[in-house]
Amino acid sequence: MNWIILVTAGLFEVAFAFCLGKAKQTTGNEMYVWYIGFLVALAISMGLLIKATQNLPIGTAYAVWTGIGAVGTVIIGIAVFKEPATFLRILFLTTLIGSIIGLKAVSAH
Repeated sequence: MNWIILVTAGLFEVAFAFCLGKAKQTTGNEMYVWYIGFLVALAISMGLLIKATQNLPIGTAYAVWTGIGAVGTVIIGIAVFKEPATFLRILFLTTLIGSIIGLKAVSAH
């Protein structure tokens, strides 16, 4: 259950990064709606991370949380914000995914 909570926290990290990207693209009231979404997603992500670290090693949990956020944000950047999907970006993204899986595999919990 702790790993599900941690993965969910990581997905909310992706959500708050997405909201930042959308806020950057908008103006006026719509921009503020995205910033509110950012704050809500941030609060949920942090709350879930706190919950997950009560039973998982902090080093592993934090690395997995940031890794999920990084991988998800790069994918959102490519898919939604039309950032380049170069060979090297995909290569390093793949190694990051492998690292996240490796940390989960060697975790004591």
